[in-house]
Amino acid sequence: MTRPLIAIPARFSATTSALRYAAEVNARALVEAVWRAGGEPAGIHPADTGTADRLARFDGVLLPGGGDLAPSRYGATDTHDTVYDVDTLQDAFDLDVARHALASGLPLLAVCRGLQVVNVALGGTLQQDMGGPEREHRHLVHPVSLEPGSLVARAAGAEKTDASCYHHQRVERLGRGLRVTARAADGTAEALELPGADGWFAAVQWHPEDTADEDPAQQGLFDALVRAATR
Repeated sequence: MTRPLIAIPARFSATTSALRYAAEVNARALVEAVWRAGGEPAGIHPADTGTADRLARFDGVLLPGGGDLAPSRYGATDTHDTVYDVDTLQDAFDLDVARHALASGLPLLAVCRGLQVVNVALGGTLQQDMGGPEREHRHLVHPVSLEPGSLVARAAGAEKTDASCYHHQRVERLGRGLRVTARAADGTAEALELPGADGWFAAVQWHPEDTADEDPAQQGLFDALVRAATR
């Protein structure tokens, strides 16, 4: 059977030893999780035109993690000094991908920055910094409670999971129509869904690819995306 084609917007990298110069990359663990699920992962070049036509050939989309969105994208006039790796083209492309995928019903899984992109694309805002080592979720594995019956709970096959996190920002004001379907103990929104969406959509603030090779609950998110893309 032909594998469904999953678009993964590439991330800009200033240096990569294997390629000598700047590159466009995606995390190997993320790509392998899509492959294990039965999908054909395809990195796509961030560009400022033709997003809808480019996405038309794909069966699903995975919005990956990455650097911070420019605070101006959600109306902030000041930038916290911890904001990093902002790229104007990356922001514009990711936001366009999120809007087109949701509008067209293309199955979409958003991870970490991807969740924040979707929230901003739908008019939400972000807390630019969660407040330092005792509050940020960097290099942290912690329990997350999933709403019973939610898409993420059904995909994970559980109502609680251990989430591998790496982020210093989080959702502040929810975007239009979004609902929080998982939270950490400190109240951080860990998963978002869009009731009534035309296609399958889930977003998680953690990095399921970090442990998907050994944790069926994390791999289940990629499996659910590929199943939806197959349909």
